Amino acid sequence: MYNLYINAGEKKNAINRNIYGHFAEHLGRCIYEGIFVGEDSPIPNTKGMRNDVVAALKAMKIPVLRWPGGCFADEYHWKDGVGPKQNRKKMVNTHWGGVVEDNSFGTHEFLELCAQIDCEPYINGNLGSGTVQEMSEWVEYLTFDGLSPMSEWRKQNGSEKPWKVKYFGVGNENWGCGGNMRPEYYADEYRRYATYVRNYSGNRIYKIACGANGADYHWTEKVMEIAARYMDAITLHHYTLPTGNWHKKGPSTGFNEDEFYKTMANCLIMDGLISNHLQIMNKYDPKHRVGLIVDEWGTWYDVEPGTNPGFLYQQNTMRDALVAAITLNIFNKYSNRVVMANIAQTVNVLQAVILTEGAKMVLTPTYHVFKMYKVHQDATLVGSHIQAETIDEYNIPNLSVSASLDAKGALNITAANLSLSKAAPIVCDIAGMDVKTATGRILTGKVDAHNTFEAPDTVKVIDFNDAKIANGKLTFELPPNSVILVTASK
Repeated sequence: MYNLYINAGEKKNAINRNIYGHFAEHLGRCIYEGIFVGEDSPIPNTKGMRNDVVAALKAMKIPVLRWPGGCFADEYHWKDGVGPKQNRKKMVNTHWGGVVEDNSFGTHEFLELCAQIDCEPYINGNLGSGTVQEMSEWVEYLTFDGLSPMSEWRKQNGSEKPWKVKYFGVGNENWGCGGNMRPEYYADEYRRYATYVRNYSGNRIYKIACGANGADYHWTEKVMEIAARYMDAITLHHYTLPTGNWHKKGPSTGFNEDEFYKTMANCLIMDGLISNHLQIMNKYDPKHRVGLIVDEWGTWYDVEPGTNPGFLYQQNTMRDALVAAITLNIFNKYSNRVVMANIAQTVNVLQAVILTEGAKMVLTPTYHVFKMYKVHQDATLVGSHIQAETIDEYNIPNLSVSASLDAKGALNITAANLSLSKAAPIVCDIAGMDVKTATGRILTGKVDAHNTFEAPDTVKVIDFNDAKIANGKLTFELPPNSVILVTASK
């Protein structure tokens, strides 16, 4: 029996909905085929966007979408992707597979996609190979409602009114694919570029600086020291690898128990990374004005056999569902400072929530976790503590929990059982709230269970009817390798 303590009266902070954000890069079949098929496609679409994918993302309540990269962002020249499609420049996507990028999906198409799925756009600008003028003119093209060359060009290209674009990243992974810069150099460049990311026509840009790769605390130290007062947020990237070895990451299916638990351990590193980077940020930002954005996270395995290694296509199992659940619980824990996160990536790439093949579409176990967890968006985090036990060989807890109060006063508890062999009976004491009823939803299955185009419902969320309230306590049992949502109401 495991004791869970929740104090519904200990209201901490709002959980920013953008923590449940996503990332779509011009990489493999994420944009083309996965999201955008063009208006002439036999696949049902609206202005080129797949209707099935758009509907699934809306149902998941995706709050914000990051684009065009990733590494692609710092070789992307936005002017190549506007205007009549037949006139747009073609380029080679040197980062991802060496394929031809025809720029048929550009600024207008991305903002149309965001409008269709009703989410905020997060645009990542090109600092690595672009110019200050190029970035400045992109912001002007997007948001200026006056007379200027860029606003007139936007009108000629079909958008009379400017868009509201709040989130703008000034460079991406500039410590690596974005220019192999030193933090001091990047910080100075950030200050220069960010100066010309202007606020036009009532649009207020939330300026996002490129942050660290994993545990590179020196990067955060220097960028915060030099540029903190010029930014609204700084980023962090961390990917979960079973092996920790970038050259042989391990398979997405057919893995063994040791690989499963090592994946869980590498996922849980996120907690310490956030805590340590926040300590550095606090040193230069004691008033906590600057937010932390984890705009690339998720699992990264060897690609599926027979697929283009530059396309990063991988299957998605219950193991990935556990990684998503644990990570989102961690983000909730730090939601007083983590203002956004973006899983990599939305469709057909890395820890995708959707896979497509021609006209077929399948929802992954990770998708189902995000849909379950959407109850936390804009909810109020409340105090919680679980008396977990340690899975000794891997020194990781067997349970992960988060709790929040929604606008209607319902208490939503999300929990994950990391053990592959041991069920977890929970006894929950809830202070500050007189709970009368409880309902639940659960996602569970064999450890490498996954959905295919032939069997799309192998892993799915089902009703959980075993949450009980008696003598003022809430009780339920988590099966091995499972994710659950329990909603308790007055």
